[in-house]
Amino acid sequence: MIITANSQLPNIFSQNQESIISKTDDSLPTLGAELVYTQDGAGRYLTFCWQHSELLGLKSEKIVDELNHTQTFAPVDKVAYLERLHRILTSLVPERFQCWFSYRQELFELDLVISPIMPSLGTAATTALVMGRLLQATLSKKQVGVRSKAPTQIELALRSQQHQKLVNRITRNIRRTLDLHLIWQQTVDSLGKVLRLERCIICPYQPCSSKVEVKAEYHQPELKAMLGSEIDIASEPAFAQALATLEPVVVEMPGYMGFGQQKTLVVATCYQDKANGLIALSWQDECYTLTESELELAKEAADQLGTAIAHATLYEELETARKKAEEASRLKSEFLANVSHEIRTPLNGMIGFLKLILEGMADDPEEQNQFLQEAHQLSIHLLNIINDILDIAKIEAGKMELAYAPVKLDELFSDVENFMRPQAEMRNLSFRMQMPATSDEIIVQSNYQRLLQVMLNLVGNAIKFTHEGGVTVSADLVLNKTKAQFQEQQFPGMVKVRVADTGIGVSLDKQDKLFQLFSQVDGSRTRQYGGTGLGLAISQKLVEAMGGEVHFYSLGEGLGSTVTFTVPLYQKPVIVSSNDSDSTNSVEY
Repeated sequence: MIITANSQLPNIFSQNQESIISKTDDSLPTLGAELVYTQDGAGRYLTFCWQHSELLGLKSEKIVDELNHTQTFAPVDKVAYLERLHRILTSLVPERFQCWFSYRQELFELDLVISPIMPSLGTAATTALVMGRLLQATLSKKQVGVRSKAPTQIELALRSQQHQKLVNRITRNIRRTLDLHLIWQQTVDSLGKVLRLERCIICPYQPCSSKVEVKAEYHQPELKAMLGSEIDIASEPAFAQALATLEPVVVEMPGYMGFGQQKTLVVATCYQDKANGLIALSWQDECYTLTESELELAKEAADQLGTAIAHATLYEELETARKKAEEASRLKSEFLANVSHEIRTPLNGMIGFLKLILEGMADDPEEQNQFLQEAHQLSIHLLNIINDILDIAKIEAGKMELAYAPVKLDELFSDVENFMRPQAEMRNLSFRMQMPATSDEIIVQSNYQRLLQVMLNLVGNAIKFTHEGGVTVSADLVLNKTKAQFQEQQFPGMVKVRVADTGIGVSLDKQDKLFQLFSQVDGSRTRQYGGTGLGLAISQKLVEAMGGEVHFYSLGEGLGSTVTFTVPLYQKPVIVSSNDSDSTNSVEY
């Protein structure tokens, strides 16, 4: 606060000078300053009030009663101070400056504003009003090395003020952003630089996890970085205690948690009384003991940070959900465009062939029969597309109900071969189907029609996307030591079916899209090869509903692909030979 000659000061001190000087010390703090006193031209104190008086054992009455030459609270450079005081009283212009004062064995740097008390017209100013605040306190040179290591009350007060300002600054900074990583880093940097810490780390915490990861860190250059490392909560008692009690924990142990320092403070950040993170900071000064008020301040800062973390996390979740919703909407729009094309193409073909027949454009009965066959094939293709759309609609609505019964694997493989071998031979592809070597039938627990639908889908895709080479369909037994559970029943193991091809493959960065609804790896492929792009997604949902899993493997484009799925084994078959048994049992699920 800087008071000028045109400020409200003349109004405040519009009474005569005797009335001003006679004001009690209790009225001076209303001016809003930490330190307020009045002096005459010789530098004698007329009134005196300071918030830190009690901490110093300084009595205002004694300061006022002291003679100028015996003042105990006085400027270090009295001559320069008095010269400035005389200049202000003469020019009637207030000045602001920093000045060192001494009291007993302490030195205080004060930020002061000296303003002349405006006199009556025609008279000179003889009294000045001084307002200020404490910047720092240190030992006098005579006391350096002989004073006790314990901090004085004034040092504690200054430290408390510094920490409060730091908390306020951190709070302001974290409220300006919803970037979680920026909040973490700004906090550790502010704490580390202002408090001159050896290290300061922040670890987000999830109640379901037994470990925390260091997400932000400040540390001295000579120390090894901990950023990205994981910390086991159970092995660090201070971490566990801070999370359990939500109270600050001080560890006075050299080398705690590999920090290498003398003391470490661990505080849990929380939101609505639930921990969501941990702050750990360490320092070397073994004489630096935290007071109760500082621990409370640390808890307050942790609460503020916990709230900011919760808000930023919620914002990130909402932003992620928004992006997913936008992406889902885009994918559905793209899907509808592709499906409309897929439906329109066979429908136009059917209409065209039937119209040729109705208009008598067929040259002979053989050509007419050929038109009918083409229309029939197109109708089957259209039916498959519509069935895919209806199936995915049922799955999305949660209305897909399956009836389960024992299914003979050899009969299933035989039907698949009858359907798919002609398609493979038409494309000049090899087609092989391999069953496990057993002396009796392999029976699985499943729904026959849906299992056949899955296999026809997977094998059909393999043939469609393979230009040369071939397709291999095989099955292996996965016999578990512990029985598999499905629909409250126990089964001796699983059957893993593989569909491998030498086709176009899929790049590694696009394989995660294969099983997403309405998502296609490459829209141009859909237009080139046809189909809705729902096949794998539907197959995955059906297999999962039948108690199994689906996985896709490909080393990259042009390197072929393999799709595997599992279904529960109804009963354990007899293996033909011990060698086959070893190889079969080695398959892991």
